[in-house]
Amino acid sequence: MSLALLFPLGLLALAAWLVPLLVHLARRHQYAPLDFAALRWLRAKVRPRQRVRFDEWPLLLVRLALLAALALLLARPVLQGSAADTHPVVVVAPGLDVSAQQARQPNADWRWLAPGFPPLDRPAPTGAQPLASLLRELDQQLPAGAPLTVYVPDPMPGADAERPRLSRNVRWQPLAVAPPTAARPPTSAPRLHLGVDADAQAQRVFSAVQRAWNATPLAPATAAVPGTGDIGVWPSTTPLPPAWQAWLERGGTLLGTPSVPHDATGAVVLRDAQGDPVLSEYRVGRGRLLRFHAAVSPAASPGLRDPDFPRQLLHLVRPVAAPQWVAASAHAPVRGARAPTPQPRDLAPWLLGLIVLLFALERWLATSPRRGGTA
Repeated sequence: MSLALLFPLGLLALAAWLVPLLVHLARRHQYAPLDFAALRWLRAKVRPRQRVRFDEWPLLLVRLALLAALALLLARPVLQGSAADTHPVVVVAPGLDVSAQQARQPNADWRWLAPGFPPLDRPAPTGAQPLASLLRELDQQLPAGAPLTVYVPDPMPGADAERPRLSRNVRWQPLAVAPPTAARPPTSAPRLHLGVDADAQAQRVFSAVQRAWNATPLAPATAAVPGTGDIGVWPSTTPLPPAWQAWLERGGTLLGTPSVPHDATGAVVLRDAQGDPVLSEYRVGRGRLLRFHAAVSPAASPGLRDPDFPRQLLHLVRPVAAPQWVAASAHAPVRGARAPTPQPRDLAPWLLGLIVLLFALERWLATSPRRGGTA
């Protein structure tokens, strides 16, 4: 173990040691000379040099120790290399009933596997939780030697693309639960809803896309907002009408070339075979704007000639949902992550207790009746 200072400049407060030294020098006892008749005829001798002398050494030492403790507190001392807390920790995914398991291990630190890792005696957090990401976070917060037990539902939600990689062995405890009924994905491709008349080139492109999706012709342009599940198409650089703008912000998906604010930032989501951008995605409220980088024509955007373009566009406007539930046994954590950095022990609480004791001792010595006064 070693002592380290997080703010060494705090030791400059030791300069305050001059204060009690000067106070004790100024308050030392003064001796008044007194003439005796019998001493008048003695020959005067050279007066010895007066030495610096401090009175009341116990009080002075206590005051110096008090100032030293205050300066050390300002320097924020920590103890590195102290023994790690290896108390067993048990985390439980919200929604599980582990009262029987908790009764068999009452001395463990039971917590919810949720942001902040609240104690299990608090109400269970609501909503979906990213269990795999939370496990990685908890692994880096716990001391390296702390045993970890994890109770998760089987099947398990909140899984990532790969198994969690942790720095320790984990006691993985899946508990069988009934998975919720998953929403059935739509069986048909969406319908393109043209909001403004397009030129001949754009009309042919969107008609080909609509026929490739569900073998139906493209409906004529209409000013009405798209219906539920429809994809809005706006092949014009003119701003969207207020009704279309509100529909987009409520969560609609729009495809086209409408104008966007100069400070809006988009991400390229589709490129052609040469790597040139074809479509960029902008977030507008809760909706998505898929904007073409050039005019909607094969001449201006060669990527539209790709026979796979309709399928790529369908994947963008209606992405395949990732699986939400996995078998818990197949998602057990594996070893290999970097070990957590040992956390130093903060000595501030101990220093505060020492400062209080030294202050009480200093007041007792300074106000002692034997001193004949207070200091």
